[in-house]
Amino acid sequence: MMEKIKNSVRLTGYAGTDPVLVNFANDKRMARVSLGVHEFYKNSLGEAVDQTQWFNLIFWNHKVELVENIVKKGIALRVEGKLSSQTFTDKSGEQRYVTEIVINELEVVDRYDL
Repeated sequence: MMEKIKNSVRLTGYAGTDPVLVNFANDKRMARVSLGVHEFYKNSLGEAVDQTQWFNLIFWNHKVELVENIVKKGIALRVEGKLSSQTFTDKSGEQRYVTEIVINELEVVDRYDL
């Protein structure tokens, strides 16, 4: 039987920033962290390429305290979450799109496990 389709993302990489913390009304909290994921491959000329993809991670409420105490720039992380996309209009009137990953699982990993 085929597994149900669901919005799920798993990534392992390095925190590119210290957490940015935001407090909202009703004691809601959020933390933002960027995650750099390295991909290594050989291009059509046979040259080794190290390419980094950057992802914006979002943590909510009870996960924020964990992030605040553990996550620092450069730490190796394994995360699981779901994609969340929004559209907004910036100050100059341009329509912008942003895709973030709302994290529900976080694990600090050894650099050598990457």
